[in-house]
Amino acid sequence: MIIRKAEKSDSAQIAPILLLAMEDIIYKFIKKEDYTAAKDFLQHFIEKENNQYSYQNCFAAEDNNEIIGAVNIYNGSDLEALRNPIIEYVRKHFNPDFDPEFETRAGEFYIDSLGVNPKYQGKGIGSKLLLFLIDEYVQKNNQVLGLLVEEDNPLAKNLYLKIGFKAVGEKTLVGKRLEHLQIQQENVNQ
Repeated sequence: MIIRKAEKSDSAQIAPILLLAMEDIIYKFIKKEDYTAAKDFLQHFIEKENNQYSYQNCFAAEDNNEIIGAVNIYNGSDLEALRNPIIEYVRKHFNPDFDPEFETRAGEFYIDSLGVNPKYQGKGIGSKLLLFLIDEYVQKNNQVLGLLVEEDNPLAKNLYLKIGFKAVGEKTLVGKRLEHLQIQQENVNQ
């Protein structure tokens, strides 16, 4: 398995993988529980540049020419600029009153979503993606990584805590309460 920057041509494979991590949120964006519509929405933005879900902000885990995992990450200070194209699109096509909370801010690189192809879950792919990000952002560049985890997902939270993330607060995103976790240089390898 290799982990590499995503390319535009990966979009169709990345969209359903990232959707695993954010299905409920995308349903709230588009105001309907429609898997195909949610996947198409996400793929539309992954294929485009300069938005929070763009392939430019993704890494892909690849094995035998198949994307088996993906992660979406960007600088928290860029969220407003990256999110504006999405807000405009959602307001125009789905919800004119759409005004989501800011899930990140300056001071962290934000892991927006991470997913693993269901055929490969339970094989450590998600952990390898996280460790790759920790190495790239925290260890090599002394950045802070942040993410949100659902309160009703103790397996994911335990994984994050085990590899060094620390709880730093709570956030709300489209009505959903989430725990905010971060990892920085002093938390690595503790």
